[in-house]
Amino acid sequence: MSDFSTEMVMRLASMARIAITEEEANSLAAELEVITQSVEKVQRVATDDVPATSHPIALENVMRVDEVGETLDRDEVLAAAPLAQSGMFKVAQILGEE
Repeated sequence: MSDFSTEMVMRLASMARIAITEEEANSLAAELEVITQSVEKVQRVATDDVPATSHPIALENVMRVDEVGETLDRDEVLAAAPLAQSGMFKVAQILGEE
């Protein structure tokens, strides 16, 4: 088990050029200790006989059959548009031309 002291956290913060208070260093030292203990627990449990997984439950894609259905009439849709040109919607230019 690793011991994270306030002084160690302050030194690491200084090397990383991160300004922290002593109160923040105390809090971070405690959090780092919890993280280290958690990693050590996982390392004890994760043996060679335990397969690596990214999800506890197998994922499966559920796909529907791709079927052609009713579509909108292009001329009707374009007739309802504020502006149309050459069979397409016409919109205001947003990028400058070069």
